[in-house]
Amino acid sequence: MAKRASYLVVALTVVGGLAALTACTDAPADREVGEVPSQTEPSRTPTPPSSTETPKLRVEQVAGGLEHGWDIGFLPDGQVLVTQRPARIALLSGTSPGATTTQVKAELSDVFVAGEGGLMGMVVHPDFERTRRFTTCQTHTENGDPSDIRLVTWRLAEDGKIATREKDLLTGLPLSSGRHSGCRPTIGPDGMLWVGTGDTAQSAISQDRTSLGGKVLRLDLNTDEPAPDNPFIGSSNEHERYVYSYGHRNIQGVAVRPDSDQVFTAEHGPDRNDEVNLIQAGKNYGWDPSQGGTVGGYDEDVPMTDLQRFPDAVPAKWQSGDTTEAVCAATFLSGDQWGAMNGALVVTALKGAKVLVLTLTPEGDVASVAIPTEFDNRFGRLRAARSGPDGALYITTTNGSDDKLLRVTPN
Repeated sequence: MAKRASYLVVALTVVGGLAALTACTDAPADREVGEVPSQTEPSRTPTPPSSTETPKLRVEQVAGGLEHGWDIGFLPDGQVLVTQRPARIALLSGTSPGATTTQVKAELSDVFVAGEGGLMGMVVHPDFERTRRFTTCQTHTENGDPSDIRLVTWRLAEDGKIATREKDLLTGLPLSSGRHSGCRPTIGPDGMLWVGTGDTAQSAISQDRTSLGGKVLRLDLNTDEPAPDNPFIGSSNEHERYVYSYGHRNIQGVAVRPDSDQVFTAEHGPDRNDEVNLIQAGKNYGWDPSQGGTVGGYDEDVPMTDLQRFPDAVPAKWQSGDTTEAVCAATFLSGDQWGAMNGALVVTALKGAKVLVLTLTPEGDVASVAIPTEFDNRFGRLRAARSGPDGALYITTTNGSDDKLLRVTPN
């Protein structure tokens, strides 16, 4: 997690009399929402967002009574699954306000719930209507001791009351105290599963391609095998064959841009420079707290993208600058109802307690950043974000008590 408790704000111009997404009007003028780094080294000069016309937002509470809702899965019949970090799964009756909540019975006693670890990300399988399958990311114990992080595939009973564990889809993701556990899965348009993982605060893991930590992984959701066109598919090391990119610190969000092959991640920085990255096959993203194995411990003073040590590392598309938001989930808005926000990348923030809306160029560069006033520090820490089949944006709070699933639409 990020270290410092400050957060960034931004003022966004109101154009043509329409409501714009703005932050608090009394924010210091020199505090921007983030930075677009240069191609030589991470920039310290903020790039102000451009002005944009945006609709006001309507935020409704679908349900409360959750505890650290980590991810959201939409079922074909309109019901919703929500994973909760303390090893619980909730089934909501729908996406409208006043939805009822049922706790799904599932054998989750082996989940290691500590620090940032527990029951985390989730995807509902594309063929759920036939198979009733969904897959979770979870920290795992053996004989009560932390063992690894794994992807587990479940089958939900027809009545939604019980989830039966079918198989461990992928095991062996590193785990230590629970810190920097990751772990966000997302299904791509080709059906492959993308998974962003954390380095578990172990210094050499991110640069070690034989470790599954600090990586973006890509695998077949049905066969358990690495995607056949992964960049290291020819490696003699089984783990390396799953690796799509490496050199990451703690990925919390993975989003596939609609109608493109672009994959973006949201990643925690230490006490500065949270990142949004555009993922490229086989590339290094430059996090190395071991400094090439020359220092002991976990040196968090190194750059998030160390272009001096790794000149070919991929710079971030956006950084938070000299503080952190503790960015979390990422998803794309889609539909004409979103107006100027159609196609924008939405990123939630834990420490920052806000939503960031990033407008992107076709090449994947960040053209503007905005903060909806409807969220700025009003709901506390925000974690999951998924676009629903109805085009609405769904977000969970993660304050630890009476957490909520929120439905967001243009007003």
